[in-house]
Amino acid sequence: MNKPLARATVAVLLGLTLSSCATVRTLDAAKPGAPVVYAGTRLDWYALQGGCCATDRFGAEAPAYPAVDLPVSALLDTLLLPLSLATAIGLNLGISGGL
Repeated sequence: MNKPLARATVAVLLGLTLSSCATVRTLDAAKPGAPVVYAGTRLDWYALQGGCCATDRFGAEAPAYPAVDLPVSALLDTLLLPLSLATAIGLNLGISGGL
């Protein structure tokens, strides 16, 4: 496979994954009382366990394929951990997801 085709394939797969990424969805949720720390991973796990009301709990719909999304959400939640911890303890950094 040549490099441009490989890059295009990776870009398309990444775009499809992030468009349904639970972490991205929970960042946009802005629901009071919703979890902030590892919220996307929690949402995926909730959906895998058969949770019925993801919107009520997390302020966002669960992805269609939570098992596929779980590793990506865990990675992204880990990268965003300092920001989500700051939000959870009440520091105002301009982050509004989940609050």
